[in-house]
Amino acid sequence: MNARETLAAYGERINAHDFDLLTDLLSPDVTFWFSDGTHRGIAAARQAFERTWAAFGDDEHYWLDRMEWIAEGDTGAACTYRYNWRSGDQSGSGRGTTVLALTSAGWRIVHEHLSRDPA
Repeated sequence: MNARETLAAYGERINAHDFDLLTDLLSPDVTFWFSDGTHRGIAAARQAFERTWAAFGDDEHYWLDRMEWIAEGDTGAACTYRYNWRSGDQSGSGRGTTVLALTSAGWRIVHEHLSRDPA
């Protein structure tokens, strides 16, 4: 998979609410910056994802749009986007950035930053 395919796979797999489906897309030292804090490494990321899924329930659906690949090279890529979520009658969106790196195991997400839309 290339960087775009890796991010697309992430976007599809995340809605299964099974972190094990994501691990082959993430760098072992991945860092997520979410509104509740910084989560470094697979174990911390797993806790953050599973806590979020538990809070929103099984019907939560997540997707990306307005994607802009702001950097694409032979060994690194970065994409900005709007993220969206819906769970029952609740929904929201914000902005995000994902950075990917080409590793010996293939393209992996090394960093993701999600934040609210500016006021």
